[in-house]
Amino acid sequence: MDDETAEIELLEQNLNKTRQISQRMTSILSSFDTRLVKLEKSILPLYTSTQLLTRRSNNIENTLQKIDEIASYHEGVAAEEALILRGPQPGQLNAYTEVLERMNASVAFNSTDSRDKARLVETGAKKLIQMYTKIVAEGSSGVPPGGTEFTSVPFPAQLLVTLKPLVVFLRTLPLPATHPSHPAAPGIQSALKDAQKGYGDMRGSWVRKCLETFGKRVVDRAETIEGVAAGREVGVWTENMLTVAEEEYSLLLELASLNTPNMLASTYAALISPLTLLFTSTLGSLGSLIKRNLNKNTFLALSAYSSLTALQLRWNDSMCRRADRKENELKEGLHSIRASCLRSFPEFLADIKVAGMGPKGGEVGTGLAEFTITTVIYLEQLLVVQEGASAALLTLGDGNWKMGQGTQIGKTKPGEVDEKMVLEHFTFDVVQSTIQALLALSRMNKRPAYGAIFLLNNVSFLRTQLLVERNSITQILSRPSVEFLNTNFRTAKAGYFDANFSPLLQTLVDERDKGKSAVKEKFTRFFDLLDEVSERHMVARVLVDDPEGRATVADEAGKLVVPSLQRFIQRNLGKEFSKNPQKYIKMPPEDVEALIKGFYTGGTSSLPMPPPQEKLTNTLLQQAGWGW
Repeated sequence: MDDETAEIELLEQNLNKTRQISQRMTSILSSFDTRLVKLEKSILPLYTSTQLLTRRSNNIENTLQKIDEIASYHEGVAAEEALILRGPQPGQLNAYTEVLERMNASVAFNSTDSRDKARLVETGAKKLIQMYTKIVAEGSSGVPPGGTEFTSVPFPAQLLVTLKPLVVFLRTLPLPATHPSHPAAPGIQSALKDAQKGYGDMRGSWVRKCLETFGKRVVDRAETIEGVAAGREVGVWTENMLTVAEEEYSLLLELASLNTPNMLASTYAALISPLTLLFTSTLGSLGSLIKRNLNKNTFLALSAYSSLTALQLRWNDSMCRRADRKENELKEGLHSIRASCLRSFPEFLADIKVAGMGPKGGEVGTGLAEFTITTVIYLEQLLVVQEGASAALLTLGDGNWKMGQGTQIGKTKPGEVDEKMVLEHFTFDVVQSTIQALLALSRMNKRPAYGAIFLLNNVSFLRTQLLVERNSITQILSRPSVEFLNTNFRTAKAGYFDANFSPLLQTLVDERDKGKSAVKEKFTRFFDLLDEVSERHMVARVLVDDPEGRATVADEAGKLVVPSLQRFIQRNLGKEFSKNPQKYIKMPPEDVEALIKGFYTGGTSSLPMPPPQEKLTNTLLQQAGWGW
């Protein structure tokens, strides 16, 4: 208990000491606070004065800085103005465009001198547009390509390196559509329109210059080379023109500073205008050439028509739709060429008919008639241009090529015949007309045996060339045409045997007078006629172009004559019609057979050849070793 009391007293003592210390601290702090208040009151005026001086010092420094900035700005504006007026220098395009961008931006924010800057922006833009025009002119000049094969001349790559970034910047310039309140927008737009029109004119003149030489070459060669090839060259040249136009359109999309659809269409129309004029002029020259001599240039017309027809869709897309043009020069040119093609079909048949009336100044020989060779070549070339020919014939109308002979003009319904059928009908009439002309000529010959040889040679040549040597021609020949050829060949061969060997066989026919003198007369007559046939075959060769057919005819002729001779000899040798039979039987049947087969081996005709046509192919010329 005493211990606890002692502890309590000790705690009370400590508590009193703590209280005394707290009172002393409170007194000290109160005194310190009083002093701080006094200090603040004494320092506050000094602080206020110092703050005012600091603010004035900062204002002075800011003013001086602004003065420096304004001075440097005016110096920069003067320098930029001089740079713009001088124009873009080589290798400094980026610096020039950056200056214009800054000035254009200040104009957009309506700065105090925006009108002056707008004039500078317009001046700078026109300087860049002049640079654009100069580069385009440089890339659209020079020596056009030459040689025999067309070679396009693309825009120089080294110029495109400068031109493309320039075009990118020109497209950012202010225009009335995008910056209606910009003072320089109307002037810039006018300058860009003039530059783009100049672009179309320069590129159009250049590509025409590149194509003009080749167009002239196509016209010149059309008079000297084979018609189908010449017509194909027309198609290739036109295709090259379309390729150039398409390349120019792609280039225009890259280099047009005004790339709105309307501006692109109008610029492209101006660009291709020289090309369409060149095409019209070239096709007009070809049309005049065709009309001057349609017979010679029939396949130039058909081949050109076929080649150009295949390019119609491409022309419509490249030369009409993209340029927003209604004119279609290819369509108009095709109408003109097609008119010549339509004329050529009845004229060809008319020429065959005229040829069947007989040559001027003499009889027909035994060799190939000129129109027989022409018919083969005609059908061979017709096969090459069958698409164009079929389309033209369908336009003319089925059977209308007969000029009203055996057909009712205008009565054929378009739905009743297709292109393949109308071509087969026409080729049948060609074959039929040719053979009818050959029949007429063979009948004109005062010596029927020679007429029969002429007919056999020509019909065989026609059949061999169309059905054997050039069997691809059967693609445009109908079954009736093939049967007509085969039937007339058999008929011609029968007529040949009848005209040349029937007189021999008739001498061997038993008659009522079976006396020795009659038998002697028959043998004499037989061998005299055999000599005539031999002499005739020395002059007029048979089936020169057909070794297999010639061998067949030789075999058939031997089988036709020799067995009859053998039977006649056997019947009369036992009667002892003469003490010297060898005097009348000049050669045994085996020798007669060898002689007859010799008619068809070796030798050439002594009669002159018909004059070759310009269209004859080398192959036909080699095969046409015939007498005329």
